[in-house]
Amino acid sequence: MADDAIARARKIRLIAFDVDGVMTDGTLFLADDGQEYKGFNSLDGHGLKMLQRSGVALAIITGRTSRVVEHRARNLGIDIVHQGAHDKLVVYQALCRELAIDPEATAYMGDDVVDLPVMRRAGLAITVPAAPELVKAHSHYTTRREAGRGAVREACEFLMRAQGTLDAALAPYLQ
Repeated sequence: MADDAIARARKIRLIAFDVDGVMTDGTLFLADDGQEYKGFNSLDGHGLKMLQRSGVALAIITGRTSRVVEHRARNLGIDIVHQGAHDKLVVYQALCRELAIDPEATAYMGDDVVDLPVMRRAGLAITVPAAPELVKAHSHYTTRREAGRGAVREACEFLMRAQGTLDAALAPYLQ
């Protein structure tokens, strides 16, 4: 399975991420006024920036709508953000058409059954250790790191390693 995941990762030109349970640990903090708070991991953020600089496009497709996601995406330079996506597959398919990219050249990182329709069509499906067994069964790669604790960084580095771009991305830090 590792060889298959590596072969799939070599082809990826776009990766889309769910937010809750992938970019965060899935905990939702809601204030009395309805304001939503989420915790994001800085390791994940730097991994996303390195992956984007390596030539892989980034997108967010999430079922919830939150201003904090807009802020995080802007901070990371992620321009493709679809919130309130109750049918993630429709959004994903439209994105593939809009970018003229074959699904085989896409990856999707999700953590729950609502992500399965996209994960089953993407060229590379990635999930996290806490995902339900059904989601893991349909994933090509399950991170060792937990969601919100470096799982996204691990996925980014996995893609870059497979594509031969990780060493170049890390080289400036080793001088």
